[in-house]
This record gives sequence, C-alpha cells and structure tokens, in this order.
Amino acid sequence: MNTPDTFSVLFDFVSGPLLWATVIVFIAGTIYRIGNLFWLANRREPFVYTYLSLTAILRSLAHWLVPFGTTSWRQHPALTVVTFVFHICLVLLPIFLTAHVVMLNVAWGIDWPTLPAAVADVLTLVVIACCAFFLVRRITQPEVRYLTTPSDYVLLGIAAAPFITGFLAYHQWAGYNFWLILHILTGELMLVAIPFTRLTHMLLALFTRSYLASEFGGVRMARDW
Repeated sequence: MNTPDTFSVLFDFVSGPLLWATVIVFIAGTIYRIGNLFWLANRREPFVYTYLSLTAILRSLAHWLVPFGTTSWRQHPALTVVTFVFHICLVLLPIFLTAHVVMLNVAWGIDWPTLPAAVADVLTLVVIACCAFFLVRRITQPEVRYLTTPSDYVLLGIAAAPFITGFLAYHQWAGYNFWLILHILTGELMLVAIPFTRLTHMLLALFTRSYLASEFGGVRMARDW
C-alpha cells in the first residue's frame, strides 16, 4: 500500500477541512458584523431609519464608485487610480482565475468564463504593485504614517500574500509545493480576517455610505462627495 506523502496530506487538509472551516468562520463573522451594526443602530440611533434616503444614497454611490467623482478622489489622483485598480483586480482575480474555477467545477460541478492566463498574470502583478504603492505611501507620507499602526502593515501583508504566493506557485518557482500550500493558507487567512479586522469595510462600506449619504443629503442638505 502506498503511503500518502506529506504534501498530499497537507494539500488535502488545507483544501478540504480547513477550507470548510474558513468558509464557516467567514460566513458566521459576516453575519455577526452586519447583525451587530444593525443592533447598535437600533440601540443608539433608532431614528436613523426615519431619514434614510434612497435618492441621496444612490447619488452618493454614483459619485464614490466613479474615479474622480468626489473631491477627495480628485485631490489625490495617483491614490485614486491605484485604489480603484487594486479593488477591481482584488475582486476579479479570485473569481475568474482558471485554477479557482476548475476547483469549483471539480467540487460542485459549477463553472463560468475565466481570465486568460496572461491577463491573470498581469493583474496579479498589478495587485502586488498596488500593495507596494500603499506600503511606500504609509512609510513616506507624514500624515499617513502618523495614522498608521503595526496592524495596518499586517493587513497589507495579508492582502498581498495570496497574490504573491499564487504567482510563485503558478510559475512553479523553486519549492512549488511550498508556495501552493502557502497560497491556500494565506487566501484562507485573508478570508477569515475580513469580518474581524479593518478589512471589514468590504462588508460594511455600503451601509456606512448609505448612512453618511442620507445624513448629508437628507438632513443637512449638503453633498458628501
């Protein structure tokens, strides 16, 4: 009988039980954070629901979701471009990467169109470059450095790690097995971190933007962009 090697055992674990545990924690954490947001609103500011304005919300989102659509975006053009490019790639790559779609197809029989390998490569490098930009900005910009804490560097590393390790694994650099396992682990770490760190803005941005838009547009009769 053949004994499974260490890599096979690790791969089966991180892509099986550990992945399921990660997804469960992510879903439970997401439900908790969103539920807690509404609980706090009901407890501290229940009147907020009385002035929520769909018109103000949509108008605000239309400006904040468009590059240079707000005063803040226009004041920092380089940061604006990098921020939008980073977030677009951050969403597109995990969803449309061929390897990820193949794994979903094998596991659950579902699939969808994927990005060409060359395009995925370029987008991965773009994400890594954007992370480098954010790092340099935190180090060199006095006003940003003043507000930066050690956790901000950790979170930036968590965001960059899946893309760096995935790139190295795909191109089968020395230690392919190591990079593949590390890629899966760092991806799972990022997923778990989203509900419990400042990365939670991925989940709560729509709610906070709706609140601010309604307060400015519906109460103060002012623009929030």
